[in-house]
Amino acid sequence: ISAATFAIWLVTTGGNVNEALTAAVAVVVISCPCALGLATPVAIMVGTGKGAEMGILFKSAEALETLRGVKTVVLDKTGTITRGKPVVTDILPAQRADGTAAITEKGLLKLAAALERSSEHPLAEAIMACAEERGIVARSVKAFQAIPGRGVTAFEGTNHIAAGNATLMADEGIDIDHDELERFALQGKTPLFFAKNGEIMGIIAVADEVKPTSTDAIAALRRLGIQSIMLTGDNELTARAIAERVGVANVIADVLPADKERVVRELQAAGQTVAMVGDGINDSPALARADVGLAIGAGTDVAKEGADVVLMRSDLLDVARAIELSRAVIRNIKQDLFWALFYNSLGIPLAAGVFYPMLGWQLSPMFGAAAMSLSSLCVVGNALRLRGFKPRT
Repeated sequence: ISAATFAIWLVTTGGNVNEALTAAVAVVVISCPCALGLATPVAIMVGTGKGAEMGILFKSAEALETLRGVKTVVLDKTGTITRGKPVVTDILPAQRADGTAAITEKGLLKLAAALERSSEHPLAEAIMACAEERGIVARSVKAFQAIPGRGVTAFEGTNHIAAGNATLMADEGIDIDHDELERFALQGKTPLFFAKNGEIMGIIAVADEVKPTSTDAIAALRRLGIQSIMLTGDNELTARAIAERVGVANVIADVLPADKERVVRELQAAGQTVAMVGDGINDSPALARADVGLAIGAGTDVAKEGADVVLMRSDLLDVARAIELSRAVIRNIKQDLFWALFYNSLGIPLAAGVFYPMLGWQLSPMFGAAAMSLSSLCVVGNALRLRGFKPRT
């Protein structure tokens, strides 16, 4: 439009027709929006490629863009902050009121193995590994039932047996030693209670080792201005013991799998942009609900399917690195858009002949074509700088 307007004005005021056509062609060439069109897709392409090189797989450009605005990161505990491979640390048979043992240590482990053989929970795997080390063969049970967030129950012959946390024992009407519960919890261990026919048989404590990089990852997120929240179904004392060890200030414990999604939704309703990091099937609804879901690479396929970003190295530090990369990519896009707009804002008036009446400046179409190509080269070159991106974390 500017080219046609200037050409008509130049001809009607006695200007040369060739000069008018030259100006029109120059404007058309230099105002080609290639640079503006290249700014975003090239930066995103380079950014996602750099992320893949770092072991961070972005499933969409939207996830890459949204991640830079995250202010709250919700972290699952087991398998995310911790290794997800707990081990048995204590086997404590119960004592009856008369001082006699309700069961032997080997008997308690046999009972535990019979219950946990059908469970897929990481704590069950720890108990089965301990039983195998001691040469114990798990007996078969009937009517096995897994109660999410509580434990498992079954029948061994005519005996009703149960294993789980304090909530399950309360549901079964079984009294437990709360002093022992608190003692194990303060040590960062998860106590599992075992009962037969309504009588407590003992406690097996399981501990999950914290990943070596978890503390550094929480500190890195804090430096980025992001608050971390631990969300777990574990006992609150156990969760807080782990949280203090890695530096997480906010802990939400005793959460059922179905409630994790609700917690994320409540944080979003409070106006926060939330990222959820998890690895298990019970994390899938929360991963899907969050503004950005990040799945640990060693986690379940269901979790990875529902997430927007997959961290292949299962390293919590990659959460901070992904956020840094996201911010770098968006910053690069803004730079490209600004300079492309600034470049065209100067070049188009020159090509349109705004300065011709006063200074006699007129841009040749050949120089206009070269200038247009240069703007595209500048945008692509700036985007390629992301290949050298190095996170501070």
